[in-house]
This record gives sequence, structure tokens and C-alpha cells, in this order.
Amino acid sequence: MRLPTDGRPDPDKLLKALSAGGRGRHKVYVGMAAGVGKTVRALAELRELQAAGRGVTIGVLETHGRAETQAAAVGLPVFPLRQVPYKGAFIAELNLEGLLADTPQVVLVDELAHSNVPGSRHAKRYEDVQDLLAAGINVISTVNIQHLESLNDLITRLTGVRVRERVPDSVLREASEVVLVDVTPEALQERLRAGKIYAPDKIDQALGNFFTTGNLSALREVALRQVADTVEAETGEGRVRERVLVAVSLNPEATRLIRRGGRVAERLNATLDVLHVQTRSPTREDGKLLHSFQIIAEALGGSFKVIQNTGGVTRTLVNYAREQHSTEIIIGEGAPRPFGLPAPNLAQQLMRHTEGAAVTIIARQPRK
Repeated sequence: MRLPTDGRPDPDKLLKALSAGGRGRHKVYVGMAAGVGKTVRALAELRELQAAGRGVTIGVLETHGRAETQAAAVGLPVFPLRQVPYKGAFIAELNLEGLLADTPQVVLVDELAHSNVPGSRHAKRYEDVQDLLAAGINVISTVNIQHLESLNDLITRLTGVRVRERVPDSVLREASEVVLVDVTPEALQERLRAGKIYAPDKIDQALGNFFTTGNLSALREVALRQVADTVEAETGEGRVRERVLVAVSLNPEATRLIRRGGRVAERLNATLDVLHVQTRSPTREDGKLLHSFQIIAEALGGSFKVIQNTGGVTRTLVNYAREQHSTEIIIGEGAPRPFGLPAPNLAQQLMRHTEGAAVTIIARQPRK
């Protein structure tokens, strides 16, 4: 993996990197927001590979009507999209079956976080990419940093926007190469004002909402840190493997703890364990909530487990942490006690009985 580079790609290096045989290689262009030039860079690389004699094709391209992106794609082979019937119309999606049958050497797949229309083989486009890679097809793809699962709560807090389409962090972690396409907030705002990102009637709204200088600066910092952490984790083999344990209760806010744990595990190149200590028979709603915990934990490359309460929640959690040799434990701040009665100090018990594990208490979200 590598950090951002400037200039045009070297065809000889690209041909060497995209080696034939076995599992396909996955190169991901990452940006802090729409309009930084990820897709244009990916198309330029595809063109270089074509000039060097590689069999390339555009699997799916989302131009959003941007002239610069459309111009960058002129003359490149385009694989026919699959027309999927949906609610009386046809929606164009990546033709996964056709690509698997045709087996091109390199495929461009734009916007990894895209949700496929119902009726497709997979719910998400990144899952289509996994099938292509498994078939030995090399993939060049794009994604914005705010779509990473572990960053969902952080992005919401920074920008006030809850991103609905998300990809597991493992997509970047397992990629062969990750390249950050970096621009300054001011340069991106100029591109927006010049009409290179959105239609004229949406420019003022975008500048006043998501594309503020504060938001873009925060997103840029997150993107730089995330890609750097991904590269560091990739080259950090041989270190003692740490274990992050996140303890969750039956509270929807626990998803925030799981994502925080995923960020910590990513930074430490650690395993992620999410645990719920069951104190009562779960209701149907409890079951749905626990299932959502499992989905998020696994999307972050971790595991989720429910265990029975044996001798109290604190003792059960302490025993589990000791058995798993957890090095980082993340818990949520407890609910306020009635009449000001002091709550049992779970954090102190964990630190006392888990042989030096670091314990982090995440404060509750303030009520609006």
C-alpha cells in the first residue's frame, strides 16, 4: 500500500503490480469528499494500462454529469451494464455475471459504497468487487472516506450528516494498494463554484452545508489519518497482536461504541471482540438490536458474542477479558442513578482484575 502520489502512473510499475494468476489485485482511490478527482485519476490509470497492452474495461462509471469525468472516459472500453427490473422500470447495474464470464484483466468499478437494486446478486457493489477479485480479475475502484463503517459516528458528529451507504473497513485493509487523492478545502470549493461537481442550482446549498471549510478540513484530516493508519497496519506485522474488547448493553447507542472500538483496533492492528453479557431473556426487539451489533462488528473485521451472566455482569466481563487477554477494553458511560446514589465502578474493577488492560469509558451522547 502507499500514500498519495502526484503525476501520471508508470505503466511498467502498473503492469508489474497487476500480476496475472491467483486472486486479483485491488487498488482503491480514496477521497475526502465528492469532486476531489478520484474517478479521473482511476480513469487515467486505466488508460495507461490500455496503452501498455492490458485488457481493460470500465465495469461501472458514475459521472454524475461531470464534464471532466466524461472527458476522461472517452475512448476507453465500456462493459455493458446489466438492466435490472425494479418497480416498473429498469435500473442499470454492474454486470457481474458478464464480467466473470468475460474475465478482463483490469476492471474499473466506481463508487464502492453503492447499494445495488433489489434483485442483484449482492446488496452492495463492494461485494461484487470481492467476486471479481476471487475470480482473478484486477479491480481499480473509488470510495469517499465518509463511507467507512467505523467512521460513521465520527462523520456524523463532524458534519451533521449521517451517511447511509457504508463499506466495511476490511475493504481498505485487504486492498493491495490504497491511494489518497488529496486536495485542499479551498481548491475543492473552487471546483464546486466552477460547476465541476454539482449543477449550478445546488452550489450555494452545498457550500453552506457539507462543503464548508470546517467540514472539509475535518474530512481531509480524517482521510489522511485513515489511509496512514491503513498503511501502517499493513506494514506492522510481527508486533505483538493486541485485542480490543467492546462491552455493549441493549442500547441502540452501543453501535457508537462498536465503531469506536473498530477505529482503535484498526490503529493498533488489533483484533476486535464485541461482547454482550445477557442478563435476561431477549425480546424480539432485543434480538434485532443484537443482530445489528453483529453486523457492524463483522463489517469492522471483528467478532460478536453473547454470553450468559455468571455471578454478575462485572465479574462475567472481567473473566471474559482475562480469558481473551484483552489489552484494550471499551465500555459506555452508565445511566444516571436515581437519588444520586453512586454506581458500582466497573472501570476500576476491570483495571484491577484484567492485569493492566487499558479501559476507555465513552460518554453518553448529549440529549438534544
